[in-house]
Amino acid sequence: MIRQLQISNYAIIDHLEVNFKSGLNIITGETGAGKSILMGALSLILGARADTSVLKTTDKKCVVECSFALDGQKSAPKYLIDQELNEPGDLIVRREIAASGKSRAFINDTPVTLQQLKELAVLLVDQHQQFDTLQLGESDFQRQVVDALAGNKTKIAAYQETFKQLQSVHSRLAKLIAEKASFDKEADFNQYLFDELSELNFSENELEELDSELNLLSNAEEIKLALEETTSTLSEGEQPVVQTLRQLCSKLDHFQSYHEKLGELTGRLKSAQIELQDIAQELEGLTDEFNPDQERISIIQERLDKGYKLFKKHNVTTTKELLAIQAKLQEKLDGVLDTEAQIEALQKEEKTLQADAEKLAAALTKARLAEVKPLQEAVNKRLASVGMPSARIQVNITKEPQLNQFGQDLVEFLFDANNSGRPSPIRKVASGGELSRLMLCIKSLVAESVELPTLIFDEIDTGISGEAAKQVGIIMKELSRKIQVIAITHQPQIAARAAHHLYVFKQPQADASIQTGVRSLAKDERVHAIAQMLGGEKPSTAALQSAREMIEEL
Repeated sequence: MIRQLQISNYAIIDHLEVNFKSGLNIITGETGAGKSILMGALSLILGARADTSVLKTTDKKCVVECSFALDGQKSAPKYLIDQELNEPGDLIVRREIAASGKSRAFINDTPVTLQQLKELAVLLVDQHQQFDTLQLGESDFQRQVVDALAGNKTKIAAYQETFKQLQSVHSRLAKLIAEKASFDKEADFNQYLFDELSELNFSENELEELDSELNLLSNAEEIKLALEETTSTLSEGEQPVVQTLRQLCSKLDHFQSYHEKLGELTGRLKSAQIELQDIAQELEGLTDEFNPDQERISIIQERLDKGYKLFKKHNVTTTKELLAIQAKLQEKLDGVLDTEAQIEALQKEEKTLQADAEKLAAALTKARLAEVKPLQEAVNKRLASVGMPSARIQVNITKEPQLNQFGQDLVEFLFDANNSGRPSPIRKVASGGELSRLMLCIKSLVAESVELPTLIFDEIDTGISGEAAKQVGIIMKELSRKIQVIAITHQPQIAARAAHHLYVFKQPQADASIQTGVRSLAKDERVHAIAQMLGGEKPSTAALQSAREMIEEL
């Protein structure tokens, strides 16, 4: 609720502090004293546009600050937490307009955007003025009214949980279908590429090894000839190297005793002879392995040709890279099959959730339809009591083609001010006074079921008097037992119901200017103010007595 409104340098206000209380706060005062100026200043706090025309003097900025108590509220504190704006104690909202026209907004001394201010304001204050339908013409608000009176909170929660799951499945299914469409476009080509690689069935490093083998086979004849020549020279020629070394070693053996170095050298020579003999034997054995095999060469050449073509096709240079491409293609092809399986499973889940959601939505529809007649009768009865005996509200509930967040119903309030039999959507009804009283009737019905912010009614009593005004006052009083209500009125029957009566007056200044003042009235002052509303500037004894009776009636 609003605790205090402070206004500086706004219109004809130099500085003003207005304190509000819980319950019904009534604002009265003479015409032109500044009641509407108070509402205009408050609208700045609620995010209204502003320019330099609101400044009383242009040598300093205009500042409007409002403090709110959030006890018992849920929506506004949650918003502050979500926006990281919550502070302990009362909520402070401030708006500043500089002489340059620049506007700044603050929530708990933190600068915020005008959009943030508006979002918070909706949770704090419902400023209902003439010719301002506000939420009344909005389908979502109308649905909330029906749901509140029908007690659909638990049903809506159950439905929304299922609907949320359904939306999630919808989203996942759409994504998978898009992926499958993309896979399908490439599926045939990917399958062709995979089959081509799979048919050749390369092993790791196979092409590199085949290339080495081909080089060997291509030079096998020359290698064999070189091996044979070397073997012959070492052990089989006319003068084999191994045989020659053996003979030399034998000659040197006779002279080893003559010089110590001869023994060492002879030993080394024997080792060389033995090593060369081993080499000759191994070379002879190796020679048999080098036999030109044209059939094998043709087989290798053919396989290498196919491999090199795939190297070029896939822009790679190794067998390992080809195998990696084959594995990736396999993964894509497997992905198509897996995606199809997932799509089939999600479609089954979607069908089940759709049926569950439709069933829950049907239960909501049934509960809403059951509330239509009681709602119409209750509102129409209250409309008659507030001076609109011929007015009728009609609640239409039609089925939407698709499920939505709140079921499958379109709720629309139709209004007929004169019982003409031609009701029209409320948003098309132009009379501000009628709409204000209609809103009062509706909100008084749902106040216990829906968390409503502070309600402000700006002269909704226009065009009514007597018993109708009295009934408006009674409804406001009932409503104020649940939430804070602030009302500007000219009707004594409404003012008499106040828990807190504020009087707006003009204060002539030394420089001949006019300043707006506000004071809270004590009981005797209230009697006098209401008597003035009944009988003029100088109320008679009868008017004073009537005013006293009105107040004591409560």
